[in-house]
Amino acid sequence: MSESTEKSRVNIEKAKDKVIGAIAETMDLYGVTPAAANLYATMYFKDQMTLDEMRTELEMSKPSMSTSVRKLQEIEMVKKTFTRGSRKHTYIAEKNFFRSFMVFYCQMWEREVKMNMEAIKEAQKDLIDVMIDSTSTSEIVAESKAYYDQLEESKTYYYWLDDLVASIRSGKIFEYIPKKDQQD
Repeated sequence: MSESTEKSRVNIEKAKDKVIGAIAETMDLYGVTPAAANLYATMYFKDQMTLDEMRTELEMSKPSMSTSVRKLQEIEMVKKTFTRGSRKHTYIAEKNFFRSFMVFYCQMWEREVKMNMEAIKEAQKDLIDVMIDSTSTSEIVAESKAYYDQLEESKTYYYWLDDLVASIRSGKIFEYIPKKDQQD
């Protein structure tokens, strides 16, 4: 290999390392460990990898690597693929950041809406019980009503968040915030 080719290869690896470092650094937003973040960032530049290749490349322990792969599959950042003629599982990283963002945040936001709306529904039922209880004082009824109204007002946010998720899943969000190819 010529000296200029070798220098170019070194520069390519430096460029990849910069991006791998940045991706790995920001993956905490997705709730992944540094090990899983490094795994995803490394896989981002690969077509596909087997578990053995991942362990070798990243010098990870088998349990740490398996846990990382599982977490990345849960948040749909990595998919298991089938390779005809091979008994080993191969994995591929999701390279479309729009899809990664949409899948991850939609899952989180749907969870938030579901959990909080269920809690609000149950809490409001309890507050209604207090308000209609003939033994409740006017002060207790007023306090219950204030909390009920506060919870009712908070539903506006959860309905909005649910609409946001629907607009992201349908792609309608891109009518309001279009994808732009930008050159810096």
